[in-house]
Amino acid sequence: MSGCLMAGAMMIALGSGGSFTLEWTHSVEREDWRETWEITADHRLHLAQAAVKGSGAGMEPGDGGHFEEGWWVWTPDLPPVPALVLAASGKTPSAWRLCGVGCIDLGAFSGQPVQVVPCSRAG
Repeated sequence: MSGCLMAGAMMIALGSGGSFTLEWTHSVEREDWRETWEITADHRLHLAQAAVKGSGAGMEPGDGGHFEEGWWVWTPDLPPVPALVLAASGKTPSAWRLCGVGCIDLGAFSGQPVQVVPCSRAG
């Protein structure tokens, strides 16, 4: 399945499988964080995998975490959610980098939070 996301007023194309990654730099520890999300059949967002480059305050790997190519990787056991809300303070070390078919930076400047939803749920 391919699909798309609405991130604020932008439409972001996803490749086959309807998955995307979200990456950012942790605001305190200054370490990279990456999450892989999938769109479920009922148009919700499921966190399929999480990974951090280091550990520290608020960045501990989850249960079953293992070290893989410089990242602590694990599969979170969380239910799907209808949307993601990404803060846009403009004060963090990085924007949110959302990658589907291509990549886009979100929330780099101070402003309203950016809501990310599957296209079929937007509106």
